[in-house]
Amino acid sequence: MIHLPATAPARRRQPKAIGTGITRLARWIVIVLLGALAAFPTDALAQDKVDLELILMVDGSGSIDDDEFILQRLGYAKAFRNPRVAAAIRNGPLHKIAVSYVEWTGPFLQVPIINWTVLHDKTSIEAFATQLEVGPRELFSGGTAVGNAILYGAQSIDANKFKGTRRVIDISGDGPTNRGMPAAIARDQVVARGFTVNGLPILTNYPELDVFFLDNVIGGPGAFSIPAKTFKDFNAAILTKLIREIAGRTIPAQRQTAARNR
Repeated sequence: MIHLPATAPARRRQPKAIGTGITRLARWIVIVLLGALAAFPTDALAQDKVDLELILMVDGSGSIDDDEFILQRLGYAKAFRNPRVAAAIRNGPLHKIAVSYVEWTGPFLQVPIINWTVLHDKTSIEAFATQLEVGPRELFSGGTAVGNAILYGAQSIDANKFKGTRRVIDISGDGPTNRGMPAAIARDQVVARGFTVNGLPILTNYPELDVFFLDNVIGGPGAFSIPAKTFKDFNAAILTKLIREIAGRTIPAQRQTAARNR
């Protein structure tokens, strides 16, 4: 048989002081606020202001052979080193821009080759160009998902720590969409949120690709497309495009639509 201990007289619970309750409540509020701040990065609260947030979305699909891939990388490196690019950056109100370089293929294949970085002087520009020259090729196949590249560009700009006066997604490629979301739907979604989408179609495999870019890819404030007839024309097209994007220059509408009238 189990003997239970004698029941002790019940103790009367003393009422808590009101001040003690308020103090504990205040402590809990402070703890919750500190936790919220820890989960929300300080960078997001105080973003670095720049004249332009520019993400370069460059085609890395299987239709780009190794020689063409090298021409693309070296073309961008050479263009950034051009003194006119540095001059365009200096002429901005804040004298600096934020840039990221990403290669893409299929719907879920986007690889940042250079993450978001600030370009503001010769040293920072040279470091950016050098990274383009030494970074290995990461993608070789997967289709051509132009629409998903556009959406990725917008998401990457949203997630970075910069706040630009202009937000530009730059799409370059040598073929139309054959995988993933339709480019025009993705374009319309990001344009509705204030992004600009510019284009650099390479016409080697698809002579009418510039029309596809005009109708399905570019959009938003000041949007434009500069075609390159071949990869050998890529250098000049990149330089013209970069200067226009950094300086915020547009292209007359009649020149934009000339491709449809060929």
